[in-house]
Amino acid sequence: MRQRVVALLGQGQELYPVTCASAVFGDHGPDIPRHYEFELCAEHPGPVRTTMGVDIVVERGLEALDDAGTILIAGCPSPSLTPATCDAVLAAHTRGARIVAVSSGIKLPAHLGLLDGRTAAAHWEITGWLARNYPKVRADDTVLYVDHGDVATAGATATTLDLCLNQVRREHGAALAMRIGRQFAAAPQREGHQRQFPALPTTGPVPDSLAPLLDWIAANLDRPLTLADMATKSGMSARTLNRHFHEQLGISPGRWLLDRRIASTRALLEETDLPVETIAERVGLSSAVNLRRRFRSAVNTTPAAYRRAFR
Repeated sequence: MRQRVVALLGQGQELYPVTCASAVFGDHGPDIPRHYEFELCAEHPGPVRTTMGVDIVVERGLEALDDAGTILIAGCPSPSLTPATCDAVLAAHTRGARIVAVSSGIKLPAHLGLLDGRTAAAHWEITGWLARNYPKVRADDTVLYVDHGDVATAGATATTLDLCLNQVRREHGAALAMRIGRQFAAAPQREGHQRQFPALPTTGPVPDSLAPLLDWIAANLDRPLTLADMATKSGMSARTLNRHFHEQLGISPGRWLLDRRIASTRALLEETDLPVETIAERVGLSSAVNLRRRFRSAVNTTPAAYRRAFR
Protein backbone atom coordinates (compact mmCIF):
# COMPACT_ATOMS: atom_id res chain seq x y z
CA MET A 1 0.00 0.00 0.00
CA ARG A 2 1.37 3.40 -0.98
CA GLN A 3 1.98 6.02 1.68
CA ARG A 4 0.09 9.28 1.18
CA VAL A 5 2.23 12.41 1.36
CA VAL A 6 0.09 15.53 1.71
CA ALA A 7 1.45 19.07 1.38
CA LEU A 8 -0.47 21.57 3.51
CA LEU A 9 -0.65 24.90 1.65
CA GLY A 10 -1.77 28.41 2.53
CA GLN A 11 -2.10 31.82 0.94
CA GLY A 12 1.26 33.25 -0.11
CA GLN A 13 2.64 29.77 -0.70
CA GLU A 14 6.18 29.26 -2.02
CA LEU A 15 6.00 26.55 -4.66
CA TYR A 16 9.63 25.45 -4.88
CA PRO A 17 9.62 23.11 -1.84
CA VAL A 18 6.23 21.73 -2.89
CA THR A 19 7.44 20.86 -6.38
CA CYS A 20 10.64 19.35 -4.93
CA ALA A 21 8.58 17.06 -2.73
CA SER A 22 6.29 16.11 -5.60
CA ALA A 23 9.36 15.26 -7.71
CA VAL A 24 10.54 12.79 -5.07
CA PHE A 25 7.19 11.33 -3.99
CA GLY A 26 5.47 11.36 -7.40
CA ASP A 27 5.39 8.89 -10.27
CA HIS A 28 8.79 8.01 -11.80
CA GLY A 29 7.59 5.68 -14.53
CA PRO A 30 7.27 1.90 -14.75
CA ASP A 31 10.94 1.13 -14.05
CA ILE A 32 11.02 2.58 -10.54
CA PRO A 33 8.75 1.14 -7.81
CA ARG A 34 6.22 3.66 -6.54
CA HIS A 35 5.69 3.73 -2.77
CA TYR A 36 4.05 7.15 -2.36
CA GLU A 37 1.05 9.18 -3.47
CA PHE A 38 1.46 12.97 -3.41
CA GLU A 39 -1.44 15.35 -2.82
CA LEU A 40 -2.19 18.96 -1.89
CA CYS A 41 -4.60 20.31 0.70
CA ALA A 42 -5.48 23.61 2.34
CA GLU A 43 -7.64 24.68 5.26
CA HIS A 44 -9.84 26.49 2.75
CA PRO A 45 -9.89 24.62 -0.59
CA GLY A 46 -9.95 26.65 -3.77
CA PRO A 47 -7.53 29.15 -5.29
CA VAL A 48 -4.30 29.52 -3.30
CA ARG A 49 -2.09 32.50 -4.06
CA THR A 50 1.59 31.71 -4.55
CA THR A 51 4.73 33.83 -4.32
CA MET A 52 4.95 33.56 -8.12
CA GLY A 53 1.92 35.84 -8.37
CA VAL A 54 -0.38 33.13 -9.72
CA ASP A 55 -3.00 30.96 -8.07
CA ILE A 56 -3.14 27.19 -7.89
CA VAL A 57 -6.41 25.38 -7.24
CA VAL A 58 -6.35 23.07 -4.22
CA GLU A 59 -9.32 20.72 -4.19
CA ARG A 60 -9.05 19.09 -0.75
CA GLY A 61 -9.38 20.50 2.74
CA LEU A 62 -7.95 19.41 6.09
CA GLU A 63 -9.77 16.08 5.85
CA ALA A 64 -6.93 15.03 3.52
CA LEU A 65 -4.70 14.80 6.60
CA ASP A 66 -6.87 12.13 8.22
CA ASP A 67 -5.03 9.22 6.60
CA ALA A 68 -1.81 10.92 5.48
CA GLY A 69 1.41 9.09 6.28
CA THR A 70 3.52 12.24 5.86
CA ILE A 71 2.48 15.89 6.09
CA LEU A 72 4.70 18.44 4.37
CA ILE A 73 4.57 21.97 5.75
CA ALA A 74 6.46 23.89 3.09
CA GLY A 75 6.96 27.25 4.72
CA CYS A 76 4.47 28.98 6.97
CA PRO A 77 2.12 31.00 4.74
CA SER A 78 -0.97 32.69 6.11
CA PRO A 79 -3.00 31.41 7.79
CA SER A 80 -1.07 28.41 9.12
CA LEU A 81 -1.47 28.55 12.89
CA THR A 82 -5.26 28.65 13.02
CA PRO A 83 -6.96 26.35 15.57
CA ALA A 84 -8.41 24.17 12.80
CA THR A 85 -5.04 23.63 11.11
CA CYS A 86 -3.21 23.07 14.40
CA ASP A 87 -5.82 20.57 15.60
CA ALA A 88 -5.72 18.64 12.32
CA VAL A 89 -1.92 18.42 12.21
CA LEU A 90 -1.64 17.47 15.90
CA ALA A 91 -4.31 14.77 15.49
CA ALA A 92 -2.45 13.35 12.50
CA HIS A 93 0.85 13.31 14.39
CA THR A 94 -0.82 11.64 17.39
CA ARG A 95 -2.04 8.77 15.22
CA GLY A 96 1.45 8.33 13.74
CA ALA A 97 1.80 10.67 10.76
CA ARG A 98 5.25 12.07 10.04
CA ILE A 99 5.58 15.87 10.02
CA VAL A 100 8.09 17.40 7.60
CA ALA A 101 8.59 21.14 8.09
CA VAL A 102 10.68 23.24 5.72
CA SER A 103 12.06 26.73 6.38
CA SER A 104 9.47 28.84 8.23
CA GLY A 105 7.21 25.78 8.29
CA ILE A 106 9.04 24.88 11.50
CA LYS A 107 6.72 27.35 13.24
CA LEU A 108 3.83 24.90 13.11
CA PRO A 109 5.45 21.87 14.86
CA ALA A 110 7.17 24.31 17.25
CA HIS A 111 3.78 25.85 18.09
CA LEU A 112 2.34 22.38 18.71
CA GLY A 113 5.16 21.47 21.10
CA LEU A 114 6.42 18.68 18.85
CA LEU A 115 9.96 20.10 18.93
CA ASP A 116 10.22 20.83 22.65
CA GLY A 117 13.58 19.65 23.93
CA ARG A 118 14.64 18.64 20.42
CA THR A 119 17.11 19.96 17.89
CA ALA A 120 15.55 21.38 14.74
CA ALA A 121 17.19 22.65 11.57
CA ALA A 122 16.23 26.28 11.14
CA HIS A 123 17.10 28.98 8.67
CA TRP A 124 19.52 31.47 10.16
CA GLU A 125 17.01 34.29 9.58
CA ILE A 126 14.47 32.87 12.06
CA THR A 127 16.62 31.34 14.81
CA GLY A 128 16.34 34.51 16.90
CA TRP A 129 12.56 34.55 16.49
CA LEU A 130 12.35 30.89 17.50
CA ALA A 131 14.51 31.49 20.58
CA ARG A 132 12.17 34.27 21.72
CA ASN A 133 8.90 32.51 20.99
CA TYR A 134 9.74 28.83 21.47
CA PRO A 135 12.72 28.65 23.85
CA LYS A 136 12.32 24.88 24.33
CA VAL A 137 13.29 24.29 20.69
CA ARG A 138 17.03 23.87 20.10
CA ALA A 139 17.20 25.65 16.73
CA ASP A 140 20.35 24.85 14.73
CA ASP A 141 21.13 27.07 11.76
CA THR A 142 24.36 25.25 10.87
CA VAL A 143 22.91 21.99 9.50
CA LEU A 144 20.83 21.20 6.44
CA TYR A 145 18.18 19.08 8.11
CA VAL A 146 17.38 17.11 11.26
CA ASP A 147 15.23 13.98 11.11
CA HIS A 148 13.75 12.59 14.33
CA GLY A 149 11.54 10.12 12.49
CA ASP A 150 8.16 11.49 13.55
CA VAL A 151 9.22 15.10 12.90
CA ALA A 152 11.82 16.30 10.41
CA THR A 153 12.94 19.85 9.74
CA ALA A 154 14.96 21.54 7.00
CA GLY A 155 16.40 25.01 7.39
CA ALA A 156 16.19 26.16 3.78
CA THR A 157 13.76 25.43 0.96
CA ALA A 158 16.68 24.30 -1.23
CA THR A 159 17.17 21.42 1.21
CA THR A 160 13.70 19.97 0.56
CA LEU A 161 15.08 17.58 -2.05
CA ASP A 162 17.72 16.26 0.35
CA LEU A 163 15.21 15.78 3.16
CA CYS A 164 12.66 13.99 0.96
CA LEU A 165 15.31 11.68 -0.52
CA ASN A 166 16.47 10.98 3.02
CA GLN A 167 12.94 9.81 3.86
CA VAL A 168 12.93 7.47 0.86
CA ARG A 169 16.30 6.12 1.97
CA ARG A 170 15.07 5.55 5.54
CA GLU A 171 11.87 3.83 4.46
CA HIS A 172 12.88 1.98 1.29
CA GLY A 173 16.67 1.93 1.14
CA ALA A 174 19.57 3.84 -0.36
CA ALA A 175 19.23 2.20 -3.78
CA LEU A 176 15.73 3.54 -4.42
CA ALA A 177 16.70 7.01 -3.18
CA MET A 178 19.67 7.07 -5.54
CA ARG A 179 17.56 5.87 -8.49
CA ILE A 180 14.98 8.59 -7.90
CA GLY A 181 17.66 11.22 -7.47
CA ARG A 182 19.43 10.19 -10.65
CA GLN A 183 16.22 10.49 -12.63
CA PHE A 184 16.08 14.23 -12.18
CA ALA A 185 19.86 14.64 -12.09
CA ALA A 186 20.06 15.56 -8.42
CA ALA A 187 23.52 16.06 -7.01
CA PRO A 188 24.76 13.26 -4.75
CA GLN A 189 22.57 13.29 -1.67
CA ARG A 190 23.77 15.50 1.16
CA GLU A 191 23.68 14.31 4.75
CA GLY A 192 21.81 16.32 7.35
CA HIS A 193 24.95 17.20 9.29
CA GLN A 194 26.31 19.15 6.34
CA ARG A 195 26.07 22.90 6.71
CA GLN A 196 23.58 25.32 5.23
CA PHE A 197 25.13 27.62 2.68
CA PRO A 198 26.08 30.85 4.47
CA ALA A 199 24.81 34.24 3.41
CA LEU A 200 26.57 35.46 0.28
CA PRO A 201 28.84 38.47 0.72
CA THR A 202 27.44 41.76 -0.56
CA THR A 203 30.76 42.65 -2.18
CA GLY A 204 33.67 40.75 -3.60
CA PRO A 205 33.81 37.55 -5.62
CA VAL A 206 31.50 34.61 -4.92
CA PRO A 207 33.22 31.18 -4.85
CA ASP A 208 32.38 28.85 -7.72
CA SER A 209 30.06 25.99 -6.87
CA LEU A 210 31.57 22.71 -5.78
CA ALA A 211 28.93 20.81 -7.79
CA PRO A 212 31.16 19.90 -10.80
CA LEU A 213 33.84 18.53 -8.48
CA LEU A 214 31.31 16.58 -6.42
CA ASP A 215 29.87 15.04 -9.58
CA TRP A 216 33.38 14.08 -10.73
CA ILE A 217 34.18 12.48 -7.37
CA ALA A 218 30.91 10.49 -7.45
CA ALA A 219 31.75 9.25 -10.97
CA ASN A 220 35.25 8.13 -9.92
CA LEU A 221 34.61 6.42 -6.61
CA ASP A 222 36.52 3.33 -7.68
CA ARG A 223 39.74 5.33 -7.86
CA PRO A 224 41.99 5.82 -4.81
CA LEU A 225 41.25 9.53 -4.72
CA THR A 226 43.36 11.81 -2.55
CA LEU A 227 42.96 15.41 -1.47
CA ALA A 228 45.65 16.28 -4.00
CA ASP A 229 43.64 14.60 -6.80
CA MET A 230 40.53 16.57 -5.86
CA ALA A 231 42.48 19.81 -5.57
CA THR A 232 44.02 19.30 -9.01
CA LYS A 233 40.61 18.61 -10.54
CA SER A 234 39.10 21.70 -8.93
CA GLY A 235 42.01 23.95 -9.82
CA MET A 236 42.48 24.95 -6.19
CA SER A 237 45.20 24.30 -3.68
CA ALA A 238 44.52 21.51 -1.20
CA ARG A 239 44.25 24.07 1.60
CA THR A 240 41.77 26.23 -0.33
CA LEU A 241 39.67 23.23 -1.32
CA ASN A 242 39.55 22.02 2.27
CA ARG A 243 38.37 25.46 3.36
CA HIS A 244 35.66 25.55 0.68
CA PHE A 245 34.34 22.14 1.80
CA HIS A 246 34.15 23.24 5.42
CA GLU A 247 32.50 26.54 4.54
CA GLN A 248 29.95 25.14 2.07
CA LEU A 249 29.32 21.60 3.31
CA GLY A 250 30.52 21.67 6.90
CA ILE A 251 32.79 18.63 6.49
CA SER A 252 36.17 17.79 5.03
CA PRO A 253 36.67 16.48 1.47
CA GLY A 254 37.77 13.13 2.89
CA ARG A 255 34.61 12.80 4.97
CA TRP A 256 32.39 13.73 2.01
CA LEU A 257 34.18 11.12 -0.12
CA LEU A 258 33.73 8.42 2.51
CA ASP A 259 30.03 9.26 2.87
CA ARG A 260 29.57 8.80 -0.89
CA ARG A 261 31.41 5.47 -0.80
CA ILE A 262 29.22 4.21 2.02
CA ALA A 263 26.07 5.35 0.19
CA SER A 264 27.15 3.51 -2.97
CA THR A 265 27.98 0.43 -0.90
CA ARG A 266 24.48 0.44 0.55
CA ALA A 267 22.92 0.72 -2.90
CA LEU A 268 25.00 -2.17 -4.29
CA LEU A 269 24.18 -4.34 -1.29
CA GLU A 270 20.49 -3.67 -1.86
CA GLU A 271 20.35 -4.05 -5.63
CA THR A 272 22.98 -6.68 -6.47
CA ASP A 273 24.38 -10.01 -5.34
CA LEU A 274 27.96 -8.85 -5.85
CA PRO A 275 30.42 -10.18 -3.28
CA VAL A 276 31.73 -7.72 -0.73
CA GLU A 277 35.22 -7.89 -2.28
CA THR A 278 33.84 -6.68 -5.65
CA ILE A 279 31.79 -3.94 -4.04
CA ALA A 280 34.86 -2.75 -2.15
CA GLU A 281 36.71 -2.35 -5.45
CA ARG A 282 33.81 -0.55 -7.13
CA VAL A 283 33.40 2.03 -4.37
CA GLY A 284 37.11 2.59 -3.78
CA LEU A 285 37.42 1.00 -0.35
CA SER A 286 40.21 -1.30 -1.62
CA SER A 287 39.40 -4.49 0.30
CA ALA A 288 36.56 -6.39 1.95
CA VAL A 289 38.26 -5.95 5.33
CA ASN A 290 38.40 -2.18 4.94
CA LEU A 291 34.83 -2.01 3.65
CA ARG A 292 33.48 -4.02 6.60
CA ARG A 293 35.32 -1.82 9.08
CA ARG A 294 34.16 1.43 7.48
CA PHE A 295 30.61 0.16 6.97
CA ARG A 296 30.18 -0.94 10.59
CA SER A 297 31.49 2.40 11.80
CA ALA A 298 29.06 4.32 9.57
CA VAL A 299 25.92 2.16 9.64
CA ASN A 300 26.42 0.21 12.88
CA THR A 301 25.93 -3.17 11.22
CA THR A 302 27.75 -5.53 8.89
CA PRO A 303 27.35 -5.58 5.09
CA ALA A 304 25.89 -9.09 5.29
CA ALA A 305 23.29 -8.10 7.89
CA TYR A 306 22.41 -4.99 5.92
CA ARG A 307 21.93 -7.02 2.74
CA ARG A 308 19.65 -9.50 4.51
CA ALA A 309 17.51 -6.63 5.81
CA PHE A 310 17.23 -4.61 2.59
CA ARG A 311 17.85 -6.93 -0.38
